[in-house]
Amino acid sequence: MVSSNATSGHACPSIKPTSNGVFQGDNPLDFALPLAILQICLVVVVTRGLAFLLRPLRQPRVIAEIIGGILLGPSALGRSKGYLQAVFPTRSLTVLDTLANIGLIFFLFLAGLELDPKSLGRTGKKALAIAMAGISLPFAMGIGTSFILRLTISKDVNSTAFLVFMGVALSITAFPVLARILAELKLLTTDIGRMAMSAAAVNDVAAWILLALAISLSGSNTSPIISFWVFLSGCIFVVCSILIVPPIFKWMTKWCQEGEPVEEMYVCATLAAVLAAGFVTDAIGIHAMFGAFVIGILVPKEGPFAGALVEKVEDIVSGLFLPLYFVSSGLKTNVVTIQGPQSWGLLVLVIFTACFGKIFGTFVVSILCKVPPRESLAMAFLMNTKGLVELIVLNIGKDRKVLNDETFSIMVLMALFTTFITTPLVTAVYKPARRVKMADYKYKTVERRSSNTELRILACFHGSRNISSIINLLEVSRGVEKAEGLCVYAMHLMELSERTSAILMVHKARKNGLPFWNRGQRSGSNLVVVAFDAFQQLSRVSVRPMTAISSMADMHEDICTTAERKRAAMIILPFHKHQRLDGSLETTRTDFQLVNRRVLRDAPCSVGILVDRGLGGTTQVSASNVSYVITVLFFGGRDDREALAYGARMAEHPGVSLKVIRFLVKPEAGGEISRVKPEAGGEISRVDMDDSSSTRLGSLDEDFISEFKQKISKDDSVKLEEKFVGNAAETIDAIHEARHCNLFLVGRLPDGEIALALRNSSDSPELGPVGGLLASSDISTTASVLVVQQYSSQVSLDLALQIG
Repeated sequence: MVSSNATSGHACPSIKPTSNGVFQGDNPLDFALPLAILQICLVVVVTRGLAFLLRPLRQPRVIAEIIGGILLGPSALGRSKGYLQAVFPTRSLTVLDTLANIGLIFFLFLAGLELDPKSLGRTGKKALAIAMAGISLPFAMGIGTSFILRLTISKDVNSTAFLVFMGVALSITAFPVLARILAELKLLTTDIGRMAMSAAAVNDVAAWILLALAISLSGSNTSPIISFWVFLSGCIFVVCSILIVPPIFKWMTKWCQEGEPVEEMYVCATLAAVLAAGFVTDAIGIHAMFGAFVIGILVPKEGPFAGALVEKVEDIVSGLFLPLYFVSSGLKTNVVTIQGPQSWGLLVLVIFTACFGKIFGTFVVSILCKVPPRESLAMAFLMNTKGLVELIVLNIGKDRKVLNDETFSIMVLMALFTTFITTPLVTAVYKPARRVKMADYKYKTVERRSSNTELRILACFHGSRNISSIINLLEVSRGVEKAEGLCVYAMHLMELSERTSAILMVHKARKNGLPFWNRGQRSGSNLVVVAFDAFQQLSRVSVRPMTAISSMADMHEDICTTAERKRAAMIILPFHKHQRLDGSLETTRTDFQLVNRRVLRDAPCSVGILVDRGLGGTTQVSASNVSYVITVLFFGGRDDREALAYGARMAEHPGVSLKVIRFLVKPEAGGEISRVKPEAGGEISRVDMDDSSSTRLGSLDEDFISEFKQKISKDDSVKLEEKFVGNAAETIDAIHEARHCNLFLVGRLPDGEIALALRNSSDSPELGPVGGLLASSDISTTASVLVVQQYSSQVSLDLALQIG
């Protein structure tokens, strides 16, 4: 069995760092650096490949990393002595374990960054009770199981340390892994998700305290006095850190302004402090990772400093160094040692004990806290999640000879099994209500009988680039001060990446839909929040911040579900292209285009796609300074009526001048109601035919226009102009003449002969013919474009064929 400590007493000569090359007769695998590079590359390829294969099962990446470590170890590939001696020779394990532990130190620092002590202090009574039940019962059952293991396969171990290690190993809930599972299952923003995260955070802190106790008891010197001094010194270190470290970090944070790069000196000093704290705790006799974890917790979460640290440290740690910890663990895991009915029976016993203690304890307390049975069961399964934290506990126990080879392998398989079953079990027992009663969802469009009713808009954005234009659009959307006015849900669309710190987004998601004044002091830490907060204060519009954390493949589900839950009348999405300095549009990410298409297909209300060319400039325009010319291009049809209805609401704003251009076919002698037949050159030809649907649509347009004329008869800020055109070229010329405005409002799929003549192939079918034309280089304009699709039950069927 290969052990991480195998090199400590090895008699072979020390391994040199670099070779002279194969041409001088050196084998690169006999030298530390090329061998370490090979090991890192192999681990990354294997674990990422397994993560890709397990993605359809919605498993967290830690599952792939644990399995990858086991496969690379003596349980699978390592059964070949040639492979093991070539790729993971004994002489290389000291370097491998050193790199793995450096990765572990910085990972624990990041884990500390993700825990906010203030949020722990605000943990509700239910979550606290669930956390305590999820620790105490499994801990007690772990101690009970340890007696059975000591009588069978763990006879020659430190009894006290073994009891505590087993209790800790069975009572842990992996906070980062749980967050990823909740995000994958879209439960982060539900009540059960918030409660599970709060309980897991408390559980996490308690587990680290218990682990520190276990380590202090597991030294080579079994004297209780030594253990006492180790634990006492650890407590003194924590107290001193609490007194000394926060003021220094607060001083650093004060000099780090939002939107500006963080000084390299501050980052370097922090990373050095992490290593120094690790040195102190290792000298005490606990573990270097504890010092890093404490420093991470004490870093202020307000301001850009914590985020900058994550950005600079995480990718290299989680991408390169941390996977080495899994292979280091895998090299100590030999499934072959689990032989015979006794060993397999003990494996079943440990799995049953771990699951029963966690699930039963959490379920009972959840029921006592009046959580519904189905949610209580889902909560119990979620709290049973294990992961990297479990492996850390087991590896420390193995290194300190508290766990032997067989016990270690059994515990690793237990952690793998309990985490693997979490997602399918939660999916089976709990599906949050995703639909609201249709009777409660009355206004799904901007066009409605009474314009005095509240307009609810779900405004989506990808980052700070879209903020100014979105806010300026919302400013003119509020119309005049009405009894109900405008309610805005500002949703930040964030991709659920493979980064472990995706959990940092949880703190934003947990405040979904709450007013800004309920967000406490965290508001100042986010430019986006500050911008919407200022807009709310200045315009007296109800603005509620939200965060959608999803993979690109199902981000549209979050958008549509939220729109339905909040009963929005319109979803506003940013176009997938942004404006360059030369005025042309450049693709941001093609994934955003697919998201927009899917929202158009599945939306429960009207949708607007904003082609942003800097509406109002790069800053928010106050209500008193608004001076916009908005042009509505009206060809006819449902979408155009929605665009005009939205324009009419905007025209109520005192700073808006609305110009409506209605396009009509040039009258011809003897002309009758006709349908378009596009010909070469874009000519609009007429085919005489009796079409009742065209007649009905035409009458709807006529009724809508006549009603609109009555409303604007006494409003000088609104002008309606009728343009008669005979072909597509004349239509384009007329649109080009109207280019001097701030915003175009157009329907996505206008009806009528003229619109059909404009239709041509486009790389952005989600904009429709007119919107695509305005977004292209054919029309030289600085105006932004809002392409509107009105909600209809038939839209999803049409779009399924058009944009899939």
